Amino acid sequence: MPIDITMPALSPTMEEGKLAKWHVKEGDSVSSGDVIAEIETDKATMEVEAVDEGKIGKIMVAEGTEGVKVNAVIAVLLQEGESADAAAAPKAEPKAEAPKPAAEAPKADAGTVTRANAETQTAPAAKAAPAPAATKSEGGKVFASPLARRLAKEAGIEVSAISGSGPKGRVVKSDVEAAKSGKTPLKAATSAPASAPATGGAALAGGMTKAQVLALYQEGSYELVPNDGMRKVVAARLTESKQTVPHFYLTLDCKIDALLAAREQINAQAPKGKDGKPAYKLSVNDFVMKAWAVALQRVPMANATWAGDSILYHKRSDVAVAVAVPGGLFTPVVKSCDTKTLREISEEVKDLATRARNKKLAPHEYQGGATSVSNLGMFGIKEFAAVINPPHGTILAVGVGEERVYADARQVKIANFMTVTLSCDHRSVDGALGAELLGVFKGLIENPVMMLA
Repeated sequence: MPIDITMPALSPTMEEGKLAKWHVKEGDSVSSGDVIAEIETDKATMEVEAVDEGKIGKIMVAEGTEGVKVNAVIAVLLQEGESADAAAAPKAEPKAEAPKPAAEAPKADAGTVTRANAETQTAPAAKAAPAPAATKSEGGKVFASPLARRLAKEAGIEVSAISGSGPKGRVVKSDVEAAKSGKTPLKAATSAPASAPATGGAALAGGMTKAQVLALYQEGSYELVPNDGMRKVVAARLTESKQTVPHFYLTLDCKIDALLAAREQINAQAPKGKDGKPAYKLSVNDFVMKAWAVALQRVPMANATWAGDSILYHKRSDVAVAVAVPGGLFTPVVKSCDTKTLREISEEVKDLATRARNKKLAPHEYQGGATSVSNLGMFGIKEFAAVINPPHGTILAVGVGEERVYADARQVKIANFMTVTLSCDHRSVDGALGAELLGVFKGLIENPVMMLA
């Protein structure tokens, strides 16, 4: 029997990806460990290796195809003695895997003969994204022709919002065209799970579809740029966060003159190489990362994430750092940040940020953590409130360091201050606990020597 090569889940949250490149063609023989394809997700580009030997009988998904669902058949592998005629015909739309009970551990597909080269073979398989909701009939099955689905997606219309005129209420081409022209009013679209990546036809914020938004503007007065996988996932996760996580915010000012003096002294002592460049150069953010990690150790009840019927209290201070990249945002994690020196934190953050921008991070490098640090001070932002990255319990937003006038013992003085805002998930970190955590952080930032105590 031919073996299906399926789209692998490269991370627990992956639901679809882009088949960026094939390294084989139909008729090629492969052995276990051969790189057969490259898969692009919202986070990274990964090589896929064969874990069995045979001959590539049929390639089902063309190179460059986006939105390929996890577990969709991408190629068929023939065993010895089998012919290409035995390969299954391409499927118009891969079926989504039925959801597993929450208590059941994910199982690998028996027919999957691919794996990623970055520890993804041990990662739990991501749930397959549910098929787009459309006109439903028996058992909730979707009835819409492949052409209608494609046209609806291109038009930015949720298929579920279109009334079907075909057999059993099937949505056909003419239904989509009628919906596009406004001849047929759209129904309320069935909302997709908040964790699923948004698609071109998904309802936007405020319940408006792409077609409804475009109708507000004169054609030719804008440039329409389709969202890539990263932007879709970022949008879906932040929407989920604001809709499901009860945020509250705590803001205070930190006096950073002692920190700046310590930073200058440490950087001045950095050894120089043959090219005259210092071996390291600490940033204010390195001190922030260290202070935040230590503060979480000193207020361990705040080092928490919400898990439905439970709260996870973490033993390590694994701190994610927000990194802006073209088209989205990465949050690579510095593990056990409290145990590392300022220089180690500086070097690790720079390495993670560089590889994040090049989409070269492995899944274990951007998953996990209980908190994040987002610093917009380098852009001159004085203060802001960041959105929590689920399942994190907190995120610290850091503003610019600047000179400010203040009163001390009835005397007007000038010092350097930095405003920070802590966003908390009220389910796991309540107001008093968040205030205690932020107070400890302020003490460490204003007296950086205490980070070492």
